[in-house]
Amino acid sequence: METKELLKKVRKIEIKTRGLSKHIFAGEYHSAFKGRGMSFSEVRDYQYGDDVRNIDWNVTARYDKAYIKTYEEERELTVMLLIDISASENFGTKEQFKKDLITELAAVISFSAIQNNDKVGVIFFTDKIEKYIPPQKGKKHILRIIRELLSIQPENKKTDISQALQYFTNVVKKRSTAFLISDFFDDNFEKAVQIAGHKHDLIALQIYDNNEYTLPNVGLIKMEDAETGKEIYVDTSIKSVRENFAEERLKYIQSVKQIFDKTGTDSTRIKTDEDYIKPLLKLFKSR
Repeated sequence: METKELLKKVRKIEIKTRGLSKHIFAGEYHSAFKGRGMSFSEVRDYQYGDDVRNIDWNVTARYDKAYIKTYEEERELTVMLLIDISASENFGTKEQFKKDLITELAAVISFSAIQNNDKVGVIFFTDKIEKYIPPQKGKKHILRIIRELLSIQPENKKTDISQALQYFTNVVKKRSTAFLISDFFDDNFEKAVQIAGHKHDLIALQIYDNNEYTLPNVGLIKMEDAETGKEIYVDTSIKSVRENFAEERLKYIQSVKQIFDKTGTDSTRIKTDEDYIKPLLKLFKSR
């Protein structure tokens, strides 16, 4: 992508997503992801009913009167975006590709974060870690993230969610709020989700396109797996073939949901041809 075209796309995404984060998501983001830690604020006179464990004994001894420490919520968070850029994200049949939706979601979350003075970092992954951007604050940093989202060319095509989560838990030591954004076309990542969710506040955003779950009745077609390159011919005119395909896809949806339910991971599904505002707001409000 040429530099001029890239900058034009970055600007377009910035205008749309920055406005959404400012006017729609800012309040909900603050409520949903307020600081999890507590920091010392001040001392005040001890009052009946206060927790004696919070008495400041040094100040109490100095003034011969009981004083208690008060704490306030730590507002600053570290927000991590774990973004799947495997080949299956290049799928889309109506309004946009999955990767385009992912770009907008990441931008909205990022702008919402910096409006609350939070740091934002990114891990781009396939079946390897393609790129890591350490958490930082500021608009300039967010625009860099958007540029990377638009221009990054992954070396690999497949997906390994477990590896991405393991890398995340190893490299980000401080507890953070992490958005795992993927179509979740992968296996055996439940344990990794559980481990990451224990250390961090993990939220899963599952991106999908309706046509990934149904076969049209158009006769004999050649289907290719975007991640493996494997090709097969399928006769879509056979009703049982279409029904079996839909049934297998439904089982897949249910299995992914079971992983999130079992591990206590907040999640939502967002479709490529629908507005992402409603599911995202619903997710924020449910926390």
